[in-house]
Amino acid sequence: MIKITVVDREDVPHELDAPTDMNMNLMELCKAYELPVKGTCGGMALCSTCHCYVITDHQLNSMTEDEEDMLDQAFFVEDNSRLGCQLKLVDEMDGLVVKLAPEDEEM
Repeated sequence: MIKITVVDREDVPHELDAPTDMNMNLMELCKAYELPVKGTCGGMALCSTCHCYVITDHQLNSMTEDEEDMLDQAFFVEDNSRLGCQLKLVDEMDGLVVKLAPEDEEM
């Protein structure tokens, strides 16, 4: 079990216990804690409803071409943008801090 902090869209941090033995990703973890992450495509990198910003300097898995393509079409993309569905929970992520990206409606 690791700890991940997710800062919601109102800047409220949520410290989450994250299991690393269940093959979960960050989007699924956020949904399990009922944070406002839609994950409309079910984790296939076909939407950007789990878009987040990586705040801490953790070594994460490299971005896939599908993730890059989806972020190219997303709103509010920054250099530290990632799709939560593409971040599998692993021990090396202990202490990770991410912030949920704004939704389209908040433009």
